[in-house]
Amino acid sequence: MKKIVPLLFLLIIVFVSSGQTSEQQSLLPILEKWLPNKPFESLLSKLQIPYWGIMVSIDERGYYRFIEFLIRKGTHFFYFGVIALAIYAALPRFKYRIFTAGVLTMLFAIADEFHQSLTSGRTASAQDVMLDTAGAFTALLLWTCIQLVIKQRKSANE
Repeated sequence: MKKIVPLLFLLIIVFVSSGQTSEQQSLLPILEKWLPNKPFESLLSKLQIPYWGIMVSIDERGYYRFIEFLIRKGTHFFYFGVIALAIYAALPRFKYRIFTAGVLTMLFAIADEFHQSLTSGRTASAQDVMLDTAGAFTALLLWTCIQLVIKQRKSANE
């Protein structure tokens, strides 16, 4: 039961967040306050990210909206990686535990996007599901690599 509590906490945060409008989640006032001199604007202006059939860039969105886009998508990737690790920790030990944790995270990402589509002014995105799933499998892969390194060091010290 103890292992499920962190997972439930993470899932509740996503559920609440998906139920908020874009305006409620806007980071623009904070970014404008914290980054008045638009740091790295010239470097970031070279960056273009394909998303929903458009190239997202500073030219397309403006500096602050582009920074907000990067933060939001980075948060998707990282947060769903953390969720995948929490699912992995909550599952009993069995052969396909890592794969199962990744698939369950993907299913939750799909459910999250559906919930988001029910919120006024928000839309569901298959690309966000892919990003969430990539974050999940990346975190699980890193965890596996860390475990292998620890195991190798242990056996080398014996």
